[in-house]
Amino acid sequence: MSTLAGTGTLLRFALRRDRVTTPVWIAVNALMVLSMPSTLQSLYGTAAERTDLVRQLQTNASFRALIGPLHDTSLGGLTAWRVGVYAGLLAAVTSLLVVVRHTRDEEETGRAELVASGAVGRRAALTAALLAAAVANGVLALLITAGLAGQGAAGALSLGLGVAATGMVFATTAAIAAQLTESARLARGLTAAVLGAAFVLRAAGDSATGDGSSPWTWVSPLGWLENLRPFAGERWWVLLLFTAAVLAQAAVAYVLAGRRDLGMSFFPTRPGPAAGRLGSAAALAWRLQRGGVLGWSLGFFLAGVVYGGLTQGAADLVGDNDNARRIFERMGGRNGLTDAFLASMIGTLGLLAALYVVASVLRLNGEETSGRTEPLLACAVGRLRWAAGHLTIAFAGSALIMLLAGAGFAVGYGRQVGPVLGACLVQLPAVWLIGGLALLLYGVAPRVCAPASWGVAVAVLLIGWVGPALNAPQLVLDLSPFAHLPKLPGGGMEWGPVALLLGLAAVLTAAGLAGLRRRDLTA
Repeated sequence: MSTLAGTGTLLRFALRRDRVTTPVWIAVNALMVLSMPSTLQSLYGTAAERTDLVRQLQTNASFRALIGPLHDTSLGGLTAWRVGVYAGLLAAVTSLLVVVRHTRDEEETGRAELVASGAVGRRAALTAALLAAAVANGVLALLITAGLAGQGAAGALSLGLGVAATGMVFATTAAIAAQLTESARLARGLTAAVLGAAFVLRAAGDSATGDGSSPWTWVSPLGWLENLRPFAGERWWVLLLFTAAVLAQAAVAYVLAGRRDLGMSFFPTRPGPAAGRLGSAAALAWRLQRGGVLGWSLGFFLAGVVYGGLTQGAADLVGDNDNARRIFERMGGRNGLTDAFLASMIGTLGLLAALYVVASVLRLNGEETSGRTEPLLACAVGRLRWAAGHLTIAFAGSALIMLLAGAGFAVGYGRQVGPVLGACLVQLPAVWLIGGLALLLYGVAPRVCAPASWGVAVAVLLIGWVGPALNAPQLVLDLSPFAHLPKLPGGGMEWGPVALLLGLAAVLTAAGLAGLRRRDLTA
């Protein structure tokens, strides 16, 4: 029997399973890219404004590190500069989730063993997972190319191919991680760490040079995406770097897949202690989630340092651009540009913290569907006590990462330490509201809780991030709980909305726990 037997059937099954989540990720990414031309046209509509932007980027290494160098001042070139790296990041995240879900996740839950008992080849699952990622990235490339074709066909095609190729590089990275580790969570974490290192290398290179020529930039696949130079004299040969990386990593993944037993890994998980720190449900929850907490904490602290360092130059970058000023004021309030910039950046971190709390709450669903919860509850552990351990990590962990973000701002900005910390903490009621909604969905509708919770979190992220730039109606912006928080620092503290959001979060959490207590566990 061929090692690829059954690949087509597994691919169709993978696409069917991802028929909701993957299109959402693709739509978010495409919307982010395709919404930029109209926004940038309003921000930098004149030659003078674009010339001033180039001058600011040449002298501001921090902004180059955050976004990248600007190679061309056309509307297409501005779009590639503003969202190219982040579109590549989002494509990479989508790809790693798809690949790990259909490889290591299937082995960890035992479903792969049942599938392998049929007429399925040894490498069919890996091939189907990579093809599913290729389909997702291909659709994204088509959307970007078609949506930006009016700015220049060659530039639109190169940007679409570059974003898709970045996704495939990290899809094959995830394929290797799935062979090396015994846990899907660890495979995702390892691939995410590689992605984070790629972003840091690119940022370091771009901060050193203004044209993307630094060796550190060329080490990173995200740097390759920049140096493909869409809409700025495309360097088509850079696509050969992506192709070589994808083929080399895929070959390694196939070799590793052929040399290990199903369900095993090259770096097996060590058995943990049965007593001591793991003597309670809360301790077990911490053991399971500590890696995620530490990773998010480090990321938020570094983000605070970077954003804090950018604050000093925010006024210079915006300059006399009234449209840019209005966007910051819609996001951060009307209390001076510096305070508005701080409030908007802190608000962005609050939106990202909502993603953390959803992921942490949904760990309950992951433990239940994997079959690990039922043996635990067979002991002297009640459902509420078991859930409380994970919820403590979710809600207290979100408070921790926002505190560390405030500490990062204190390091990077060095001013208004107290007001900045308060502004970070005031994001928590909205974050906890999203977490409470995720818990309610898990408690009453566990089969749809993951896509529904992520859908809500992504919708809130889009409203808060893209809405102000697109001049969305206030009615749309008010759909997000973050829109009702006081705009700190600089604005006045409003306790009414904060108390209301906290009350709603408590009600949703209580309702979710009540639903969990009354329903049957799912297998």
